[in-house]
Amino acid sequence: QVQLVESGGGLVQPGGSLRLSCAASGSMISINAMGWYRQAPGKERELVAIIPRSGVTSYADSVEGRFTISRDNAKNTVYLQMDSLKREDTAVYYCNANGDYYSTYGWTTFRSWGQGTQVTVSS
Repeated sequence: QVQLVESGGGLVQPGGSLRLSCAASGSMISINAMGWYRQAPGKERELVAIIPRSGVTSYADSVEGRFTISRDNAKNTVYLQMDSLKREDTAVYYCNANGDYYSTYGWTTFRSWGQGTQVTVSS
């Protein structure tokens, strides 16, 4: 199976910036789409941004113009640059990826989630 390891969360003041990273483990991986989701207390998990293999990005309306998603295919890593952060961006952020990995059983489809990283925007 493919594991995703996230980093970069923390506490930041309104208007500040944070950069999240998510790296997929494994030696033979072919990743299709990578994305970021978030879940605030008492709310459902929602899509924040997604970047397919083509590199054409899409964002939730609430973060459009403030967040930037990017990926490094050589490192199997996706990033989320978050600028002009607002209190309502406070949530646990989860990385997601889907694709195929090679094992002794051949190529197998996967969809994995990261463990989540807390982002708190507060003064």
